[in-house]
Amino acid sequence: MGELIGKTAVVTGGTSGIGLGVAQALGTAGARVVVNGFGTDDQIAAALKSISPDATHADADLRNPEAIATMFAGIGTVDILVNNAGIQHVARVEDFTSEKWDAVIAVNLSAAFHTTAAVLPGMQKNGWGRIINIASAHGLVGSPLKSAYVAAKHGINGLTKVTALENAEADITCNAICPGWVLTPLVQAQIDARAAENGQTNEQATKALLSEKQPSLRFTTPEDIAGAVTFLLSGSAGNMTGTTLTLDGGWTAQ
Repeated sequence: MGELIGKTAVVTGGTSGIGLGVAQALGTAGARVVVNGFGTDDQIAAALKSISPDATHADADLRNPEAIATMFAGIGTVDILVNNAGIQHVARVEDFTSEKWDAVIAVNLSAAFHTTAAVLPGMQKNGWGRIINIASAHGLVGSPLKSAYVAAKHGINGLTKVTALENAEADITCNAICPGWVLTPLVQAQIDARAAENGQTNEQATKALLSEKQPSLRFTTPEDIAGAVTFLLSGSAGNMTGTTLTLDGGWTAQ
């Protein structure tokens, strides 16, 4: 509690799901939290209230590099960056439209590059910084129908390593967290679609989804991921950089 007082933290995709859980943990630790993400005015206000009294929302389309640059110019120096924003689309490669491919790559990968490039000069000037990329088990293994998502998450892990190496002598670390299935609105939509397609109940579709990939048969939670983020921001992880932490219930151990 309070170890991040005076630090400015930005969380993309921070208005719901994993990002909101991370933002709440950062707010509890005393950081000045800025979230970027979608939602109605009421949803965003509720999210900010749950984070901390001084949490703010920065509106920017992460598909647009100029919008990202403008957002960070308004925020100022950033001490902690959590790249969490993501979208999904499923289709076979031959059916995956260019428009959908470009959108998934833009939000899930290119945005993280642009945000990282925006915050590094300030971190380098201050001699301290922490960048945490929320990747995925799909950054380590593949699955059918998710070519863009898998490519983007593999790319995030590569970006993590390069960023870490380029700043290895500074007190600036960059690490990735690779969750398995997390019950976010994104995953719930996949479960709903699966249930409708196969004539299953939501419970049956959920069990089928987990049994295919996640041996624990339990969802990773936003709180689990927030705990990993908190660890990576602690002094115990001060010399930990360029790594991937898996929270996947044994998915990638198979």
